Amino acid sequence: MIRPILRMNVLPTLALTLGLLGPALASAEQPAASSTAPALKGGTCSVEGLMDSIRRGLHSDSEAYKQYLRTLLRESAVNLPLAELQGAFEREYDPVMVENLAAALVARTERGLEPEAMQAVAKRALEDRDPGIRAATVRAMRRTGALERTGDMYERLVRDTSPEVRMEAANNLVEDNLHVYGGHDGHAADTAVAAAAAAASSDPKVTAKILGQLMTGEISEGSARKLEQFLRSDSPEVRAAASTALGGVPAAQMASAKQALVGMYRDESDPTVRKSIIQSIARLGYSGAVPELQRLRGVDPSLSPEIDTWIRVLEKNPQDWSLILREKQRLQQAR
Repeated sequence: MIRPILRMNVLPTLALTLGLLGPALASAEQPAASSTAPALKGGTCSVEGLMDSIRRGLHSDSEAYKQYLRTLLRESAVNLPLAELQGAFEREYDPVMVENLAAALVARTERGLEPEAMQAVAKRALEDRDPGIRAATVRAMRRTGALERTGDMYERLVRDTSPEVRMEAANNLVEDNLHVYGGHDGHAADTAVAAAAAAASSDPKVTAKILGQLMTGEISEGSARKLEQFLRSDSPEVRAAASTALGGVPAAQMASAKQALVGMYRDESDPTVRKSIIQSIARLGYSGAVPELQRLRGVDPSLSPEIDTWIRVLEKNPQDWSLILREKQRLQQAR
């Protein structure tokens, strides 16, 4: 517990020191020779001074140094005056600086300070006139608790007029589900499915992005039914992603998911979608899926080798999905 406390105290102090000493060293004249050491004077570093130092540093060619500065700002945020930090954020129009200032505000809320700090970021993500600024503020909320603190923000973001903003929102939903909640939070997964549904008519690529990488092991029954509805999408990309998502649903939803996938396979014409369906049927049933896969084998002769490979893997009765995928890959490479 000692190390985090030291980190919180040392980094802001270092930030203030950089803000004070950097300009001073750059502009100071050579002092006259004297036998008396100059007296040290105390001072303070404004948010604006810190921002200027970071702005200059972000033009460095060193990615490590730029990452250090971004981390420094986030760590310093808890000791900076909220009004000044939020004011700097609202006045800023360089997307790179906006993203870093937004991340600093989000950090305040994440560390138990003002909830309005994150709300200010969400408001700008939704309302700023510049799509580049909106996209930057969305990125600043990635891998944070924004999903559970911002209401229907993501459903609104995936309907944004900017494709960049919509895709950044999709990336947030996928990464938050995996890295913040570990794929084990029903609310996070349901929020992602709801956002995918909101984007379905206007941006199928965003819907496919969310569904194709979403961990669905904790979704609700309502969300599972929405995934089944996506199987009727006009977009093959969405149908394939929905098929993949259905392979990971909770045990209570497996029977319905399997029935929907099997029924869809017989009517589906896109080979990529059919491959996704085959994989999800295998995932839902493990070795118990072998009889169903054998019955589907004659529907599309071109995919018979694909089904045969899955059957060979499942008949070995592995008990872990990652091992099944690894063995499937090994058999494919050996062909």
